[in-house]
Amino acid sequence: MTETRETRLKRLRMRSMRRGIKEMDLILSAFAEARLEAMEAEALDRYDALLHENDQDLYQWVTGQVPAPEHYRAMVGEIAQALQKQG
Repeated sequence: MTETRETRLKRLRMRSMRRGIKEMDLILSAFAEARLEAMEAEALDRYDALLHENDQDLYQWVTGQVPAPEHYRAMVGEIAQALQKQG
């Protein structure tokens, strides 16, 4: 069965706020609320894949402690920028 866009967005929002560490809950849920609606299918695919990554890795990427893998670099940069605007 194919997932509708609306269902997919709901699922991605939920996965963004139900992470392993609270910091990533806050960072990703804010990003999801601000950006998911406007994302094209390809960007949603990339974000979905990013959500499968380990929270410790994601946190280090977003905070600039460790460079993100090339295929996530642009999206992690967007998340980092959104985080800076929050703080």
